[in-house]
Amino acid sequence: MSTAMRHTAMSLEQATRIFYLLNFTRWFPVGFVVGIFILIQTGRGLTIAQAMTAAAVSGFACFALELPTSGFADAFGRRAVYLAAAVVNVLAGAAYLFAQNFWQFVGAAALMGTFRALDSGPLEAWFVDTVHEGSPGADVDQELSRAGTVLGLAVGAGALISGGLIWWHPVRAFAAIDLAVAVFALLNVVHLAATWLLLREGPRAISTGEQERHAWASAREAPAVIASGVRLLATNKALLGIILAEIAWSIGMVAFESLLPLRLEELLGSAQAAGATMGPVAAVGWGIFALGTWIAGKASKRWGVARAAMLGRTLNATGVLLMAWAFTPAGLIAAYLFTYTWHGVNGPPHSALLHREAEARNRATVLSINSMFAFLAFGVAGPLAGLLADRASIRLAMLAVGLTSLLGVAAYLPARRAECAVRS
Repeated sequence: MSTAMRHTAMSLEQATRIFYLLNFTRWFPVGFVVGIFILIQTGRGLTIAQAMTAAAVSGFACFALELPTSGFADAFGRRAVYLAAAVVNVLAGAAYLFAQNFWQFVGAAALMGTFRALDSGPLEAWFVDTVHEGSPGADVDQELSRAGTVLGLAVGAGALISGGLIWWHPVRAFAAIDLAVAVFALLNVVHLAATWLLLREGPRAISTGEQERHAWASAREAPAVIASGVRLLATNKALLGIILAEIAWSIGMVAFESLLPLRLEELLGSAQAAGATMGPVAAVGWGIFALGTWIAGKASKRWGVARAAMLGRTLNATGVLLMAWAFTPAGLIAAYLFTYTWHGVNGPPHSALLHREAEARNRATVLSINSMFAFLAFGVAGPLAGLLADRASIRLAMLAVGLTSLLGVAAYLPARRAECAVRS
């Protein structure tokens, strides 16, 4: 056994505990700010359009860096990249805590997007590699599945505590929402410390020069990957439709990811009341999302994968329209929970349709293209919806993105025809 393997070899149980704990410390802080970032920005003087433009920078940064950074963990090591991500996350939390104007929030969002790009993949890669070093060929699918449960519980717990903290408002010297952001920033430091102490990896088998060449090669491949994905869309109508459905879906998400807290603020009368309400609402939303993924499996088995995706897209978009027409906080929350249920339903069949149109040689490209168009669509739609909300109303902005999201149903028709052709 090599020095690196002797250094990192550990039991499945040890690796799993570290994997779950770092997943928890990564996502628990997110619960404290889920749904309230936009309230922070508008509360500090930004218009809705400015707040959503600043937020869109995070998606654009992740879009730009997702592929160039994809090989960094292979080149420099999982621990090094995951630590770098944790450091950037600390900087992003501090930036949001102290930002007071549009450009400062743009900087904070850029840091958050950079963090998300670096954070995507290294921990999971470390876990699988570490387990296989200690137990070659060990199957880890159940552990990876449970990590998703840990993620949901972490965000839900953070959201519940955040809502209670905002409602309680124990430190009157600060705005209630600002205190939640301060906790978020502090917990990011805890995640960095946990990563530093717990994540262990042996020396890299390649030299520093080889590491740098590998990293630069990964960055240079990004334009070619994008070009090959676009060529694939030009020749595959079913895949093009699925990507268009993803774009419509991402535009619809603007309503329940960004506009919902602002509409709650309108109906409840204050940002503090909206922030306190968003905590438990977001926590329930994560649970109801899990229910939606269960429904997806049943719907796909009964009606087919394409029809299940169309059903999810129809009812998720309908939920957004119901949110637009809600006149009371209770009605808005009920519409949101309906929307989020079908948000969960749409995910599994959409992913299954993507895999149907991909092959082993281009599967990673297909998944990356889907993800990148999602970031791009959300980033473009957010500022436009914010501008409409500023100049007309939040309800009209919700209505516009909901109707656009509904168009995604038709985009699944080529995939439905391809499914019928296979069955016949």
